[in-house]
Amino acid sequence: MTELVQTAMSVTGGIGATGVGLVFLTAGIAKLRSRRIFPGVVANYRLLPGPLVAPFAAALPVAELAIGAGLLAGLMLAAIPAIALLLAFAVAMAVNIGRGRAHIDCGCGRSELRQPLSRTLVLRNIALALLLVPATVALPAFMTAEWLIALAGGTALYLLTLLVNTLAALASGPLAAQERNSL
Repeated sequence: MTELVQTAMSVTGGIGATGVGLVFLTAGIAKLRSRRIFPGVVANYRLLPGPLVAPFAAALPVAELAIGAGLLAGLMLAAIPAIALLLAFAVAMAVNIGRGRAHIDCGCGRSELRQPLSRTLVLRNIALALLLVPATVALPAFMTAEWLIALAGGTALYLLTLLVNTLAALASGPLAAQERNSL
């Protein structure tokens, strides 16, 4: 039974690492593409002193790229900063929702699909962080059956996350609001 538990932990950890690694990579790339407006997104959260906004906005995409690459490379240590960052994002969102500032863009990476803060985004980040917990203990060995299963599951997790984020952004966008107002 212990071997079965170990295999399940490594596959689950691999799914989380692959899915979240892809999320971090694409978010980091998107933030770099929007690097002129991203400091404004960070400033909108009103959590950092003014002089720290620009350095944080410059460092975050690089950190996301490094963490994402580490997760995809199978580095178990990359799961710890990934979990910490996801939980920090969840807290930042929850604080602003609590302040009545749910209208600001989450800054999740896709500037063409602005997405206001929501409890769903907070829960998404917590869920992704929880999916990474097994990756702190075990990951499947490269090019094994467990690794292939984790790769497929992680890719599905990433695509599901991307789909849900896109649908949520579209549902809160101007076309959806116009459609609701015309009913």
